[in-house]
Amino acid sequence: MEYKEVEKQVYEATDIQKILGIGRSMTYIFLEKVYQDNGPFKVIKIGKLYRVPRKAFDKWLNES
Repeated sequence: MEYKEVEKQVYEATDIQKILGIGRSMTYIFLEKVYQDNGPFKVIKIGKLYRVPRKAFDKWLNES
């Protein structure tokens, strides 16, 4: 069976941190606020983990 490399559909907190160039603590504060406010892009919270759909985040980032 051959495995294909699958492109990630979501960003992790560390990805958001690198993209925005902010610190770890600020990243989690930011993601929690976006999660609670339901916008400007979707944040999925699984326990203490945050996942951000790539398309929605990229659209928000490029329109800002």
